[in-house]
Amino acid sequence: MIKKIEVPFGSANLSLETGLVAKQSHGAIWARMGDVIVLATAVCSNEPREDLGYFPLSCDYREHISAAGKIPGGFFKREGRPSEREILVSRLIDRSIRPLFPENYFKEVQIIVNVFSADMENNPDILSIVAVSAALASSKIPFKGPVAAVRVGYIDGKYIVNPTFKEMENSSMNLIVSGTADSIVMVEGAGTEFPEEQFMEGLETGHKEIKKIIEKQKEFAAEKEEAPAPAEDSELKKNVVGFISSRIMKAYEYPEKKAREEFYKLMEEEFLTPFEEEKKPEVKKVFEKVLADEIRRIILETGKRLDGRAPKEVRPIECSVGLLPRTHGSALFTRGQTQCLASLTLGTSRDEQRIEGLHEETTKRFMLHYNFPPFSVGEVAFLRGTSRREIGHGALAERSLALLLPPEEDFSYTVRIVANILESNGSSSMATVCAGSLSLMDAGVPVKKHVAGASLGIIKEGKKYILLTDIAGEEDHYGNLDLKIAGTEDGITGFQMDVKESGMSMDIFREALQQAKEARKEILEKMYAVISAPRQSISAYAPKIISLKIKTDKIGLVIGPGGKTIKKIIEDTGAEIDISDDGTVRIYSPDGAACEAAAGVIRGMTEEPEAGKIYEGTVVKIMAFGAFVEFMPGRDGLVHISELAPQRVNNVEDVVKEGDKIKVKCLGVDDQGRVKLSRKQALTKKTKKDEGDKT
Repeated sequence: MIKKIEVPFGSANLSLETGLVAKQSHGAIWARMGDVIVLATAVCSNEPREDLGYFPLSCDYREHISAAGKIPGGFFKREGRPSEREILVSRLIDRSIRPLFPENYFKEVQIIVNVFSADMENNPDILSIVAVSAALASSKIPFKGPVAAVRVGYIDGKYIVNPTFKEMENSSMNLIVSGTADSIVMVEGAGTEFPEEQFMEGLETGHKEIKKIIEKQKEFAAEKEEAPAPAEDSELKKNVVGFISSRIMKAYEYPEKKAREEFYKLMEEEFLTPFEEEKKPEVKKVFEKVLADEIRRIILETGKRLDGRAPKEVRPIECSVGLLPRTHGSALFTRGQTQCLASLTLGTSRDEQRIEGLHEETTKRFMLHYNFPPFSVGEVAFLRGTSRREIGHGALAERSLALLLPPEEDFSYTVRIVANILESNGSSSMATVCAGSLSLMDAGVPVKKHVAGASLGIIKEGKKYILLTDIAGEEDHYGNLDLKIAGTEDGITGFQMDVKESGMSMDIFREALQQAKEARKEILEKMYAVISAPRQSISAYAPKIISLKIKTDKIGLVIGPGGKTIKKIIEDTGAEIDISDDGTVRIYSPDGAACEAAAGVIRGMTEEPEAGKIYEGTVVKIMAFGAFVEFMPGRDGLVHISELAPQRVNNVEDVVKEGDKIKVKCLGVDDQGRVKLSRKQALTKKTKKDEGDKT
């Protein structure tokens, strides 16, 4: 049976329809907003996978290039592996729904979203999250939803819900928020140093809209299959609780991560020893669950963290810059047992990343790539290429820094930061922000201020909770919240939040934001103490770039017939030259002198003669009535015989010969573009220095 709902959504209408297509899936929603159409499907396996030890949820978002009426570029004319954008949207969907499945549900669930139509006006990402929630609501899969998502922009002092691509160009905030009717589940986005209160107002604006969409989704509610109740041996659990609770306080004797892990391992081995081998896996599951509960309990009761810190205390910080001599900028940032090495490379416009997708082809001149090798956590694992997590963390750090980079007209370089996590015990993405900011200043990129970041967590039982600043990996694993906030001393530039269960109130978020601000201030002080401003010059190993502007009608002159002129300039100077359609000329070379030489030639070719200005030129042709002088590259002017010398000249060759270098003064340009020059007036003109010498 076909069922359709509609709800106003910003400036557009959102429609969700089930029963139309993909009827063999367990839940399918045909969703439309403007001319954007996505299909979201949800399917679960027949048998649970309890052997995995985690909930096997997979979310895949795909953008078909055909949706925008285009054919993919390149040799293979079909979509290949997912793009970075597709992976990031897949993560948005996953993080919005994962906390809302029953704890003991282990059937494989696969979510697939296909974009079948794109209108270049509305972003499909938010529509996809809503469609996935509706697909789950209409299926038999147990799901504690519905959930909805909105994007909130801030334009001219007003919050805009579901802004279009064009509206987002003028927005100082890009806030994506997912939530249930009662609480926020996921937050993601960036902004131009907006204050914490503005963040909260945007969050509250988004949540109001979320409630409206959720109310409509309830019409899709279907009968759910029962999630299996946890098979619990109460006597076993009681024994585990007694065993662990009598020993857990000793964890405070091991403030170092590896030593504490070894303590947990020995405690587990001691408890498991009496049990038969076939019984041990079941007992181990109970032990791990109770251990997590006990760790949460002692932190809540004592207010003291396992590494000895107070709730608001940031781990010790060490910063250094310039470690890598041949990179264009580098920094090492260490916070506790989390360490990031950032190396920065400056490139030219030819190094920009070309992006082909549903929307118009674009380029990106700032890239941050995050790597998380297994040795950073003391593990052995195959290196299988960039993971989704690495892409997500890199994107968060990139957008946290990107808005502070100078515009291209002020700094023509392409910038790439590679962040390698050398050691990790929580909050590595925020360490990446700090290391990246330090490397920007070390490279001489003219950024006005540092950006720092910190992660906050929470342990919450009922109404009792404790907020933890700069969470370690263990606190992230056992906690209820992971809130990452990056920014300057003046405001927030990037953020990401995930909750592991609903129930986070706005008051808690407000308190967390303030605590994050205090931590950020402390971290920034340490960073400014190491390097407080960008270096005055870029690395000697970086390419030198000169950017200049010429009139568009001069582009053909510089290029020449068949590119002959520009090829000669490149050959003569050794510099590379790019000319844009708007007349922007970029000249680059490892040798600064080569750049200057090429720039001088182009300026000379395109510069308009200035009346009254003295030029140094070369005599190129002798005539009876005067001499033609090349006073600018490719530009000749006539020095009439009467303007060759202060005295009367009967024969031009008595004064100048072809090839002579002479100074001439520009007298002006006639209606036919002919330039009149004077050697006589150039010889008699007094300079300001001459006049100063006489006084």
